[in-house]
Amino acid sequence: MKSKVVVVTGASSGIGEETARLLAQKGHRLVLCARREDRLSKVAASIREKGGQAIFLKADVTSIMQMEEVAQAAMAEFGRIDVWVNNAGLMPVSEIIKDKVDEWDRMVDVNVKGVLYGIHACLKIMREQGEGHIINMGSVAGHVSNPASAVYSATKFAVRALSDALRKEEAQAKSGVRVTLIAPGAVDTELLGTITDPDARRDDEQFYASTAIPASDVAKCVDFAIDMPPEACVDELIIRPTLQVH
Repeated sequence: MKSKVVVVTGASSGIGEETARLLAQKGHRLVLCARREDRLSKVAASIREKGGQAIFLKADVTSIMQMEEVAQAAMAEFGRIDVWVNNAGLMPVSEIIKDKVDEWDRMVDVNVKGVLYGIHACLKIMREQGEGHIINMGSVAGHVSNPASAVYSATKFAVRALSDALRKEEAQAKSGVRVTLIAPGAVDTELLGTITDPDARRDDEQFYASTAIPASDVAKCVDFAIDMPPEACVDELIIRPTLQVH
């Protein structure tokens, strides 16, 4: 198996951390970024202790310059970028009537612009290489919207649209760049901690407590997608808990 250089955003916890750990075990070289440098350093150190290769950078996906710096660091350390996982996200859900405007803005900045900035940082590099793989972390909320999740769902519908259009653009250009959307359902991560509305948080905590799957299950989906032969692309992979209805 070819050892790939993989960039993971939001790698300090949850799906990002588990993806980094799993791919390092498979022999891939990791570039980790997130805002929490202390957590990142521990993840990277743990990977190295087990014989893996990983570097880390403190970076905010809402800054296009910082995403460019992550790409530059990957190129300086490893000379290429094979996979870029746009994983960073947040989910402060609430009903629209609650007028949590700052949270709406933050979700758009992280969940949508953060994905765009990641694509911007790596796409030209991948085209020059003649190959690459962009993986965007979506959600089942990008397929169906529910009360209290209107804005969050809107951001994930946007990620789904971006992923689909980008895949078509790269296929049309015959660039060798693949695009995959991973759309998880309820996953045991720190996302619930971003919910400030007490009613929404209570409802989601009850649902997640009885239903959520571990983040490591989603990491396996990322591994599956990037392990496909170059002529095959997993366009989208939806993973729900067995007990989750919607």
